[in-house]
Amino acid sequence: MTVRVTWVQPEDLVGHELRQAAEDGRDARTIARRWYEAGGAPAPERAGASPAPAPELRALAERLLDELALLESPLSEEEPTDLAAIRAACPHWPMPRPEAPPVSLERLHAAWLGRAAGCLLGKPVEKLPLDGIRALARATGNWPLTTWFTARGLPAPLAAAHPFNRRSAPCSLAENIDGMPEDDDLNHPLLTLLLLRRHGPSFTTGDLARLWLDELPAGRTFTAERIAYRNLLDGVEPPHTARYRNPFREWIGAQIRADVHGWTHPGDPSAAAEQAHRDAVLSHTANGVYGAMFTAAALAGAAGGTSDVHGCLATGLRVVPPRSRFVRAVRAGIAAARAHASFDTVADRLHTEYGGYHWVHVLPNAALLAAALTHADGDFSRSICRAVEGGGDTDSNGATAGSLAGLLAGAPSLLPDRWTAPLKNRLATSVPGFDGIGFDELARQTHRLTFEETLCP
Repeated sequence: MTVRVTWVQPEDLVGHELRQAAEDGRDARTIARRWYEAGGAPAPERAGASPAPAPELRALAERLLDELALLESPLSEEEPTDLAAIRAACPHWPMPRPEAPPVSLERLHAAWLGRAAGCLLGKPVEKLPLDGIRALARATGNWPLTTWFTARGLPAPLAAAHPFNRRSAPCSLAENIDGMPEDDDLNHPLLTLLLLRRHGPSFTTGDLARLWLDELPAGRTFTAERIAYRNLLDGVEPPHTARYRNPFREWIGAQIRADVHGWTHPGDPSAAAEQAHRDAVLSHTANGVYGAMFTAAALAGAAGGTSDVHGCLATGLRVVPPRSRFVRAVRAGIAAARAHASFDTVADRLHTEYGGYHWVHVLPNAALLAAALTHADGDFSRSICRAVEGGGDTDSNGATAGSLAGLLAGAPSLLPDRWTAPLKNRLATSVPGFDGIGFDELARQTHRLTFEETLCP
């Protein structure tokens, strides 16, 4: 029997690495020809593994992955990964605001609830194309989105044509939500709490690597994180774990790990971005790292309590090299949102522009997230709904939008009850010590870390 382990088997990675090479300007035509002539498959559109197992291609796949890694990208100078080079490329790198007030317990509670609600809204339609998301919601009178997805009243042919996410539907549709189910978008913030509790803000990338091996089940990792985890087990040292046979290094995974770094640095986006960088480089490079730094800096601005959503997005852009594709994607999202009153039009425009990327790649999702937050203008419900309406990585975009919009709202009482009541103040997780924890307790733990960081910069 052949065991299919998604995201890590070499014969499933070559197609993705060829796609990555095309995106970053490496000439891989000769390698691609060798792969396809041998019977190799291109990258699957939405799945983590090729349609059929091909273990007989593994040896060739390993050789080609190593050859692909030797091809230099013409974008490397404009999109560095090293922190010193990133800072040197950013002419408006932010300075900390000495007068920034400490982030309140209530604001952090709203951020945790917002992250959970946005993630949960996007869970049942994760992996679905945009037209499928729209069709399912319209069939139940929920487009534009105003509440949770449901299967009630859904015509059987439509349900068959666009099935809700198999793993998520039993716990994320309106009729069966019972607390916040486990999701990697919540597991990673929990791991960041553990990281800061054990090592403080001066943690190293190696500290995070050891934490993953100690506390994160391998089966709860995906895309670049799963590759990095495998690399650690193979004895590869960070940060080479992000590069070795890892075609997902510019996908969205590092971004979903950035929230606590931002929440715990109110008014100090520079420190938040630097901390997010140390986290991100375990598994990501370049634009994948920028997603984490941008998010952490934007959230630090929101935690400071003096910026609106547009100011937060502008703050996030200050920690990313301005000539990078990430900055162009965020600006494209903002521009599209400002140009069109209909968010459907905004999403269509961005899908046309970024449709060549995988739906988990950081660039299309950065554009969609920036567009959603800009279009919603700070309103919590519209922020998470627009983020999911945009398609792409729906649960991750919903989570980040909810986190920022929750911080800006400032308190759980200011979030609509229809989003927070079904969470039942209960989070399921496989991260040890947290299963069943309440969001109020998570806010208290985060608040204590924030206070400790102000004493130990």
